[in-house]
Amino acid sequence: MAKAFLIKGKEKRVEYGHPWIFKSDIQSIDGSFSPGDVVDVFSSKNRFLGRGYINPKSQITIRMLTYEQEDINYDFLYKRIQSAWEYRKKVADINSCRAVFAESDFLPALIVDKFGDYLVIQTLALGIDRYKDQIVDILNDIIRPAGIYERNDVPVRELEGLDQRKGFLKGTFDTKVEMIENGVKFIVDVENGQKTGFFLDQKENRAALKPLVPGAKVLDCFSHTGSFALHAGKYGAKSVLGIDISEHAVECASYNAKINGLQDTCRFEAANTFDKLREFYDNNETFDVIILDPPAFTKTRGAVEGAVRGYKEINLRAMKIINNGGFLVSCSCSHHVDSELFMDIIYNAAADAKRKIRLIEYRSQAKDHPILLAAEETEYIKCAVLQVV
Repeated sequence: MAKAFLIKGKEKRVEYGHPWIFKSDIQSIDGSFSPGDVVDVFSSKNRFLGRGYINPKSQITIRMLTYEQEDINYDFLYKRIQSAWEYRKKVADINSCRAVFAESDFLPALIVDKFGDYLVIQTLALGIDRYKDQIVDILNDIIRPAGIYERNDVPVRELEGLDQRKGFLKGTFDTKVEMIENGVKFIVDVENGQKTGFFLDQKENRAALKPLVPGAKVLDCFSHTGSFALHAGKYGAKSVLGIDISEHAVECASYNAKINGLQDTCRFEAANTFDKLREFYDNNETFDVIILDPPAFTKTRGAVEGAVRGYKEINLRAMKIINNGGFLVSCSCSHHVDSELFMDIIYNAAADAKRKIRLIEYRSQAKDHPILLAAEETEYIKCAVLQVV
């Protein structure tokens, strides 16, 4: 097994449990290896630090799998996946959940989502992709799904020298599958939906709507396939309007409303949220509860300034059309906009909107997306529940 030696001073992050070693952290590599192989990692003073798979094509050159001298094989993967699944059975409703959350489950670059009886997997790095067949066998044995679908049609794989692909890994089935979240039914398009088909990370935040919406007029912005909107409808909202720029998402959301018997309460419109918020203000239309759950406005540190402007604008415009004493549920999934910056944005938006706000609750991602404290990248969801007065 090849040995990778780190530059002096670069060991601490690994010792503290961060699973990524960047190309610039490596002093030298002794021995031969192929991209995707497992290598031993040593400090500059020849002290063993752990094992991980290596890919020189990636800026994240080594992804740590273990800090012990143990074989990386079928049994190793089985124990890790079983441990991840046992954890979900303790903390989550396993009808719909993230069964494996990559680095947070000590299986870097592996995502497994469960939608009803079906699994969707992503192997986003060369090292883990090599074990894909074994992973499918293990998932079959531990979770016993009716089918498994691969959603590896993501550009990040190309940075690893991998192709983009999607398709069946176990069985053939209708790729529009039904799942239940907090008692609400959803049809998930695992073949063509965003990411793996549905955003599971907001499950508990959607449930937090329950005390806020009975009898309320609700606006759900960036509604995607209607997840927040349908929860609001289920929890007793008088009316719910969902806005999303995607016609396909609106069609899916409308169908999801129908299968829950909420078609008379929840309606959806394909439109640009920024434009609609301005239109509502110009027309003096107000709401009791507004939900903002936009896609990531930035995926790089260099684009944070633009993201801040975007978050501030939607929060400011939402606050201007919320009835006195109403609620704003404001979310961000941009990792590079941290919690402190996000709350500053909301505070500044309130000041400019000339509204007073009270923080009722601050939330993060669902428990099936655990945060590895050594790796801040695993924390990305921010959800502020605010009262606007």
